[in-house]
Amino acid sequence: MNPSVAIEIRELTRSFGDTVAVVALSLDVHRGELFGLVGPDGAGKTTTMRMLAGVLPPTSGDAWILGASVSTSPERVKHHIAYMSQRFGLYTDLTVEENIRFYADVYRVPNRERASRLRRLYEFSNLAPFAGRLAGQLSGGMKQKLSLCCALIHRPDVLLLDEPTFGVDPISRRDLWLIIHQMVSEGVTVFVSTAYLDEAERCDRIAMLNHGRAVAVDAPQTIQETLGHRILTVLTDDPRTARNVAQAASSVQRVSLFGASLHLTFQDPERDWPEVRDRFVAAGLKIHDVATVAASLEDAFIHVVSQTGRPDA
Repeated sequence: MNPSVAIEIRELTRSFGDTVAVVALSLDVHRGELFGLVGPDGAGKTTTMRMLAGVLPPTSGDAWILGASVSTSPERVKHHIAYMSQRFGLYTDLTVEENIRFYADVYRVPNRERASRLRRLYEFSNLAPFAGRLAGQLSGGMKQKLSLCCALIHRPDVLLLDEPTFGVDPISRRDLWLIIHQMVSEGVTVFVSTAYLDEAERCDRIAMLNHGRAVAVDAPQTIQETLGHRILTVLTDDPRTARNVAQAASSVQRVSLFGASLHLTFQDPERDWPEVRDRFVAAGLKIHDVATVAASLEDAFIHVVSQTGRPDA
């Protein structure tokens, strides 16, 4: 295994009966990298996470975390990782501190190191004032921060986070990402799944999943640049009608409604826009503004998914 690679995934596949949730996934995650697995619900993110954590055996293919195979040595894998699942899995009848100390026992953290580690976790999670509160009485965001503290108490080499900010308020989301970036700065490899594209932009690299397949793997900015400057934002007096008119034009690759404006993707805007403009005028639509914009990650994701479609597998 390449010493610079923390997670190596090759043809990883998982089926549930006739449903193939993850299809021949192959990618590498480098040591100390913040890598994002991005996709909507049902894309295969959680299934991938569970296989990497050694919780769910692959149907075929394999993955290695720091040299340990998830197929043949799942127990060895668990020595290297901390896995934070989507669901709150802590003990609601224990306090914040009791939960953290319990996981310190599970991971056999040396007694001489526990006080300093606990103090450090409290510092960046801001949970110290709530150390004596029952976990079941915490808000959603605080529960997620507690889960992350429990996952980090043994200082794992690789951190697997399955949609850690799902259902969390904006302030807690920010706090969780501050903790994640702190871990990466200290050399921890973080593999995180998310459905939020603004979070994906925080990652060093991402893999976009569509129906269990990786349809793009690269740095977020690089993926955005694949669209170049082929997007026009158009303000009209009736954006919904304008969307329907634009969709009928063969030169328009994709039409998206963003509030009161349209995003139109062309192969060549300078060449193709006049035809669409004439269609708008013929339909009685008033055009208030037209501008070229750089593609967002959301634009890029929708474009990639529309190009790949739904696999037959």
